[in-house]
Amino acid sequence: MPRRDQVRRIQYTGLFIDNQWCDSAYGNTFPVVDPTTEHLIAQVQEGGEEDVEKAVQAARRAFKKGSAWRKLDASQRGLILWKLADEIEKRQEEFAALEVLDNGMPYSLALNLDVKFSIGILRYYAGYADKIQGSTIPADGGGGGRRLVYTLEEPVGVVAAITPWNLPLMMVAVKLAPALSAGCTMVVKPAEQTPLTALLLAQVIKEVGFPPGVVNVVPGFGETAGSALTHHPDVDHVSFTGSLEVGREVQQVSGATNLKTVSLELGGKGPAIVCRSADLDHAVDMCQKFCYVISGQACCALTRTFVHESVYDEFVKRSTERAMRNAATFGDPFGPETTHGPLIDRTQFERVLQYVHQGKEEGAKLECGGTRLYDKGYFVAPTVFSNVTDEMTIAKEEIFGPVQQILRYSTIEEVVERANNTIYGLAAAVFTKDLEEAHQLAADLESGQIWINDPLGLTVQTPFGGYKQSGIGREYGIEGIKHFLQTKTVIVKL
Repeated sequence: MPRRDQVRRIQYTGLFIDNQWCDSAYGNTFPVVDPTTEHLIAQVQEGGEEDVEKAVQAARRAFKKGSAWRKLDASQRGLILWKLADEIEKRQEEFAALEVLDNGMPYSLALNLDVKFSIGILRYYAGYADKIQGSTIPADGGGGGRRLVYTLEEPVGVVAAITPWNLPLMMVAVKLAPALSAGCTMVVKPAEQTPLTALLLAQVIKEVGFPPGVVNVVPGFGETAGSALTHHPDVDHVSFTGSLEVGREVQQVSGATNLKTVSLELGGKGPAIVCRSADLDHAVDMCQKFCYVISGQACCALTRTFVHESVYDEFVKRSTERAMRNAATFGDPFGPETTHGPLIDRTQFERVLQYVHQGKEEGAKLECGGTRLYDKGYFVAPTVFSNVTDEMTIAKEEIFGPVQQILRYSTIEEVVERANNTIYGLAAAVFTKDLEEAHQLAADLESGQIWINDPLGLTVQTPFGGYKQSGIGREYGIEGIKHFLQTKTVIVKL
């Protein structure tokens, strides 16, 4: 495991447009700060409307019929994606260490989840590139004649990928890999808090031989670079992961301009339901582990823990003991024993502490945590609330921090109604030894993912996305490439 002082000097801080590094047209930069030390890592070029225009036009040229990219066979697209995965794998420690600096996640998580999962995503869609196919349709002839009818699955065009800061490389990979597999071209706007691995990825994309303009990376802010992308008439699809509030704006603007299609992966307030038959030790461990994943900064985090009244008190006791015991594992993300790092920035740090204050004010019982850890860095102690009721703010709103809320329930019918009483529907978990109960809950819960005794059972092959206001569409698996394709029907009179 590298030390912080062993991380190489940050090399790539510019805009990546048409396979060239350049400065912002406006001459602006913005700071990227290490959330562990609160020290400046680098000044990064800030893209604006003029830079987005250049990037979109580069992507449009690369997508034009007859371009080097469009001339590639589908199998060749797959090979170059596989080559990209291989090169990232060779440099995986470099990517992981950069992610730790930029995001604050523990090195083990950066390497084993963020980077290695990204490699898996690239390889999955590399293999899918020459499996994209249409179909023949036995259509009615009409008037006694005969028709040959077939469909073609074609790339949608220029894709804008706007990504979040919680798993920076992985969130780029899950948009980039299927889009390129389908034959699209891209402009990526990484989160302003964490642009560094996206920029390193851009350099690797150039080195492995992607034609100019196929992938462009424009770091900047949502209200400038992001807005320019969603408004741009030459962007055909926007793939966005982030907050519900911004997701609504992306959908509205995309529709109001050129009716560009959108795929949205937004917020969540995931319920974990602990049934009376559950293995309590396993449930305590998993519920808290996947509430605090990435220090609670995950849209699919299990933050509402519903526990059957017969085991409620014991569950609260064990959860509190676990949180207090594991507080020591919150610390320097380069540390070998660290399992949780800081929150991403001061804004998020203050937001989480405000939610803790609000929870106490509204009558929830603070069992442990809820305070700052350490003098430096945006660390919040692992927090457990009991006696939480459905109408409390902490039970309704996405906190995005290491704050577990434990609620009591009596019957399965009751807990289903309460778990579904939310605007979100991204992920849910069930802990039970009763197979019938498990399948009944899976059928009744309104959520895009239901994990039975296996929280966060996410793989590259399994579609991921939300019901209700948790998003539109799915990522990963075969479903994940459909956003980037459009169907053409050809009808031939014989």
